[in-house]
Amino acid sequence: MPSNYPGFKYSGDRETFSAAKVKALESLLIEKGIITGKTVDKILGYFETEMGPFNGAKIVAKAWVDPDFKELLLTDCNAACESLDFLPQGMSGAEGEHMRIVENTPEVHNVIVCTLCSCYPWPTLGLPPYWFKDPTFRARVVREPRVVLSEFGVELDESVMIKVWDSSAQIRWWVLPMRPAGTEGMSEAELAKLLTPEAMMGVATVKV
Repeated sequence: MPSNYPGFKYSGDRETFSAAKVKALESLLIEKGIITGKTVDKILGYFETEMGPFNGAKIVAKAWVDPDFKELLLTDCNAACESLDFLPQGMSGAEGEHMRIVENTPEVHNVIVCTLCSCYPWPTLGLPPYWFKDPTFRARVVREPRVVLSEFGVELDESVMIKVWDSSAQIRWWVLPMRPAGTEGMSEAELAKLLTPEAMMGVATVKV
């Protein structure tokens, strides 16, 4: 998903400037003895290898092939996550203490936003992307979700109801996308490769 879509544009240097600010802050914290030179690398490594969208992809893929697991996931997302031995320990921690997942169907399409800041299910989807944190997205998707989804490339029939879920410190929402047609013979691992963070936040659909 590109950073720029018609309703959400920013300078191409934005991420470069942000990275420079982060580096300056990191250097200051190291100089003051608050953190060490390895602290940031350790945290980033954790989210690159342990907590990220690859977890959510595995969870959704299992829900697509296991009806009992899907029922548990929709009823108690945290319990479902903790029941899987291929996920890291602490799936209910680090910004995921209270996660809920909502299912897309042919009749209903769900999209997630945090209107206050950028509350996001870190254990299953990793760190929030720029567009999710941007005030423009946060304001517009509540007022005109169908238009914003169209700008992301999701064209929905007028008969499809769109539900917008507001994440918060109390509940971190994410989406169980519809399984695409033609994937009946695919394994869980193959299905997981089809999933993207955008699909699991409702601003994209799953494509084969």
